[in-house]
Amino acid sequence: MQNLKHLLTRPLQRLPSSLIIAIFVVALIGFVDATYLSVEHFRGVIPPCSITGGCEKVLTSSYAVVLSIPVSLAGSVYYLLIAIGSLIYLESKHISKLEKHNSEILRLSLFLTVPGFLASVWFTALQIFVIHSYCAYCLGSAIITTVLFILTLVVFRRFGAVKEEIGY
Repeated sequence: MQNLKHLLTRPLQRLPSSLIIAIFVVALIGFVDATYLSVEHFRGVIPPCSITGGCEKVLTSSYAVVLSIPVSLAGSVYYLLIAIGSLIYLESKHISKLEKHNSEILRLSLFLTVPGFLASVWFTALQIFVIHSYCAYCLGSAIITTVLFILTLVVFRRFGAVKEEIGY
């Protein structure tokens, strides 16, 4: 718990633009995927799923909607917040007064990858063990979330203040 508090309070070192651009692009791809599924949900259309063939079963299951909100819509918001956080950080690199404040926005948006990753594990497990069908769009989203989670680990291990405190 102390390490988590430390991560939330210590400023990040200056991050390479290429790493933040990678996070932005991956989040943008996830946003497009999740938004497509959300739009199709509200249109009442099941997207074609030739690769895995199980999209209809997964997307019409009781697990596809939580509290009357499609899981894909929550995914769209999740990816959008990460993309916006990375974009704000990229823009702030040119204005030194804003960099510290905007690195906090980046940090908070990157912390979203932890519950996002856990949710992806949960929904993938549901597809495997409960629904017994696979949605290519959903599995793609799980891969995208995993990549974002790994990129977040890279950011905090290589550019955060973690090394000093826990002896890496």
